[in-house]
Amino acid sequence: MTNLEKYNKIFKRVLRKEEEELKDLRYRGIPAWDSMGHMNLMGELEEMFDIMMETPDVLAFTSYEKGKEIMEKYGVKIEEK
Repeated sequence: MTNLEKYNKIFKRVLRKEEEELKDLRYRGIPAWDSMGHMNLMGELEEMFDIMMETPDVLAFTSYEKGKEIMEKYGVKIEEK
């Protein structure tokens, strides 16, 4: 499984969205991505990729796309197919 597939799988499971809905997702843009959903998402990402994000990065993780950039800071490349 690629990093993109893992990343998408987490978003789909935690936020209960379909693959084609992911690119437009933003924090607080849907009911499931509230503060609790955000912490669940961060925890799942950290566990899946064996990383520990710093607080400023957790706070800056405001969209699906922005998250890809932040993951790169931790050595996780989320590349499109």
